[in-house]
Amino acid sequence: MTAQTRRQFLASAAGLVIGVALPLRARAQSGAAAAIGDGTIAEGGFAPNAFVRVAPDNTVTVISKHIEFGQGPYTGLATLVAEEMDADWSQMRVESAPADNDLYANLAFGIQGTGGSTAMANSWMQMRQAGAAARAMLVAAAAERWGVDASAIRVSGGTLTDGTRTASFGELAEAAAGQSVPVEPAVKNRDEFTLIGTDRPKLDSRAKSDGTAQFTMDVYRDGMETVVVRRPGVIGATVASYDDTAARAVPGVVAVHRIPQGVAVYATSTAAALKGRAALEVTWDTSEAETRSSDEIFAAFREMAEGEAIEAERTGDAAAAIAGADTVHEAEFLFPFLAHAPLEPLDAVLELRDGKAEVWMGAQFPTADAGAVTQVLGLDPADVTMNVMLAGGSFGRRAQPTAHIGVEIASIAKARGGDGAWKLVWTREDDLTGAYYRPITLHRLRAGLDSEGNIVGWENRVVNQSIIAGTPFDQGGLDRTSVEGAIEMPYALPAIAVDWVKADLPVPPLWWRSVGHTHTAYATEVFLDELLERAGRDPVQGRLDLLRPEATRDRAVLERVAEMAGWTGARRRGDRALGVALHESFQTYAAQIAEVSDAGGMPRVHRVWCAVDCGTAINPNVIRAQIEGGIGYGLGAILHNALDLGPGGEVRQRNFDTYRMLRITEMPAVEVAIVDSDADPTGIGEPGTPPIGPAVANAWRVLTGTSPRRLPFAQTGV
Repeated sequence: MTAQTRRQFLASAAGLVIGVALPLRARAQSGAAAAIGDGTIAEGGFAPNAFVRVAPDNTVTVISKHIEFGQGPYTGLATLVAEEMDADWSQMRVESAPADNDLYANLAFGIQGTGGSTAMANSWMQMRQAGAAARAMLVAAAAERWGVDASAIRVSGGTLTDGTRTASFGELAEAAAGQSVPVEPAVKNRDEFTLIGTDRPKLDSRAKSDGTAQFTMDVYRDGMETVVVRRPGVIGATVASYDDTAARAVPGVVAVHRIPQGVAVYATSTAAALKGRAALEVTWDTSEAETRSSDEIFAAFREMAEGEAIEAERTGDAAAAIAGADTVHEAEFLFPFLAHAPLEPLDAVLELRDGKAEVWMGAQFPTADAGAVTQVLGLDPADVTMNVMLAGGSFGRRAQPTAHIGVEIASIAKARGGDGAWKLVWTREDDLTGAYYRPITLHRLRAGLDSEGNIVGWENRVVNQSIIAGTPFDQGGLDRTSVEGAIEMPYALPAIAVDWVKADLPVPPLWWRSVGHTHTAYATEVFLDELLERAGRDPVQGRLDLLRPEATRDRAVLERVAEMAGWTGARRRGDRALGVALHESFQTYAAQIAEVSDAGGMPRVHRVWCAVDCGTAINPNVIRAQIEGGIGYGLGAILHNALDLGPGGEVRQRNFDTYRMLRITEMPAVEVAIVDSDADPTGIGEPGTPPIGPAVANAWRVLTGTSPRRLPFAQTGV
């Protein structure tokens, strides 16, 4: 999705008029003061822009425009500011920004939002300039106080000196507030970095460890009612009628109301709300629902794959090349619906008093959710305050272009009527059966080899839903998120044909960690590995030989991971096998080698080596953590996870007993090498996930002779 289409999509979904981000010079102290926290700055402190606040106690607070749900933006953004300020790491603090498009837009999206592994990439220069501006104003204040030229001032570890006198940031904060804000402050050269590129502990770890961190579930308001919603058992069904007599008789239940999302039960406690919901009698209208099973959907996809398609990529005449090939290889890959299953399910708190609403939620698109509340309740945008909370994971689930949680909490308040406070709670069952899944997907691949084993033609037809369908810019054309990773591969193949068939289902789709790459990497890298095997070629050297001359970063990570794993060309090491995969996503290049054994008919992954090039490494500790987490997340998905629709369309998996997470005993040892780069930072939250599936599958084929065609491994009995 391009930046322009993201802006159009998100703006229309929330019904908002989106403004572009203001230039740094417009984010002067007065604007920052109005936008930060409760609108005040501690006496004697200053905020040179909307991103930095320096207090008299010598703390430097960075205002994060990106939500923190474990992926590390608080630490990364603080590192950028601290680097340019020459601050001491111990004085750095972070707070979440309020909803404000003008001040806190993601420069890749055009609105305030977190996703697509863009947090560091879009903030790289913006946050450095914010820190540089603060430093310049502190230096100017010191020079004025001491009667010296600014060039005589040195800054290190949060202290300024002219060689004889010293002062801390806090001591100079008040004086710095009176200085002019630099319009284009100079930033450091890369060889001057002292914090960027070094391991730093995450700033939110202590609070999350000692229980002081505040999540949405920790928010309580006076007189607050807890609300759960009875939702349909079949996705897309609506309420035909309901009987709440038994529900209202449950002690603690105070009200029951129909809302667009189902039937809401209001209670004085979560337990009472859940008991009341269980007592409801609801009749559902399934006329517009998805009542097919997953098997029936796949059967329909197979038929659709034979029909018309939208062209995604063309090089040469693939059909003719394959028709004239000596050997033709074919494969069909099936990918199930996947839930994001963050450990903290969706929740939100809304308080309505005297025509003003305040919301607390882990919002990835806070201005969209705030806009939804504004519309549903009929309020002025200035009367809606959005508090972006820490969140216990997301993997894309909280990035809702429809702002459906904002709509739902506002609908709950509207149905109740009058002032009050309400906490919406989704259970794990709500989470797993409530749709917004990674789309169910079919890949059909065909390729031809000549007599020497060279690939002469490559075809791939993808059938799935469009995640961005229904938006104003959706004109029936190609949705690149459906085929990303299947097109523009780094391999120099003479003839390529990639097509997409758009499927329409009543099941709302949503981007899942690494979006299209989660299935395209598996299909393309497993299929390529099979072709190399049929040609009698080494899977590492075969890939290197195929790489385009300009694919230098792909080549670097593949060569590095082979070195890390001690690759010699032998794919077996005793009872274990090695599998490799290479994939670029979100402008980050990753190669992985997995060491796998057969544990009673299921893969046991012992070790994974990963080489990654994500541009300048802001905090290697966070990068390694994200790669390790992405590998664990992706491994759990390919081994165990599927949201299956049974006969009649009912979701079979309802909790972690049937939608099983990767266990700690299944987590492999992971070694990560970060390839040195002087390129600007690119994404890291998602690129670790796509290669793990094909790397494991390719190793599994060495052990068993087969690559799984339908995921997950456990479901197909592989």
